[in-house]
Amino acid sequence: MIEGGLQMLNYRQLHYFWSVAKAGSIARAAERLHLTPQTISAQIAELERALGRDLFRRTGRRLELTEAGKLALSHADEIFQIGSELEGLMHHSAGSSDLLFRVGVADVVPKSIAYRLLAPALMLSESVRLVCHEDKLERLFAELAIHKLDLVIADRPLPTELGVKGYSHVLGQCGVVFHGVPALAVRYRDNFPQSLNGAPLLIPGAGTAIRGPLGRWFSERGVHPRTVGEFDDTALMKAFGQAGAGLFPIPAVISAEIQRQYGTEVVGQADEVVVKYYAISVERRLTHPAVVAISEAAKQGLFVGAELNQG
Repeated sequence: MIEGGLQMLNYRQLHYFWSVAKAGSIARAAERLHLTPQTISAQIAELERALGRDLFRRTGRRLELTEAGKLALSHADEIFQIGSELEGLMHHSAGSSDLLFRVGVADVVPKSIAYRLLAPALMLSESVRLVCHEDKLERLFAELAIHKLDLVIADRPLPTELGVKGYSHVLGQCGVVFHGVPALAVRYRDNFPQSLNGAPLLIPGAGTAIRGPLGRWFSERGVHPRTVGEFDDTALMKAFGQAGAGLFPIPAVISAEIQRQYGTEVVGQADEVVVKYYAISVERRLTHPAVVAISEAAKQGLFVGAELNQG
């Protein structure tokens, strides 16, 4: 399109370029956009011809941004952030008076903690419509990068190697408590944690942030429990624990709740194994009313008394 002697920028092509830069490869971007790699390659080539500059260079099997590409990416970030804000404003003004709040919750975050972290957003004087999406962290970070989410609740900070522009705000931290049905609790409570040698143990899956620290804690104490199950879904792990399949670790902040809900008892506590929860957003300084409410409530309520002097 020509207007006033200048070629207008094709924003669809810019979005394809931006998606490839964020995903790190044409193949990954194509999968997320539900397009063929050939379509995306052709559109980026058209954009490069229109701009008169190469945006990517190939280094072996990898794509790297050129200096022009880095400049284009920084502006594309701003363009699509503004577009996302505009879309939200239009939905807000046209659809209802509710404040739209789109949250991604990592599937490794216990449901009860997710609820307790998010509940303050629904207690604002302004009416909030919460749209909550649970998924793997990598997919949630991708959604955050293209401004389809306002916030991600996770058990780890945003990895720098993903190339996603975002900021990790610590909501709180606590130690870990081991639970079990009464018969197991009585059997393994005395002489904790050495009593855990050979004890049947249910543990969170390898994708959880707690897994590494938990393994090191056992190793440092020379304790070797018998792992009988690994679970990506902590709710399923607790259900097995309720049935007496083994002992299981949970964040200390929900210990009393788990005792009431599952009929289990505390076996022992490992304060050195620290579980942290993060609010990850594209904002360096939290400004969204719902995000601010979540952050303040977590620090003043949920994690009060559970903060540990860990680095």
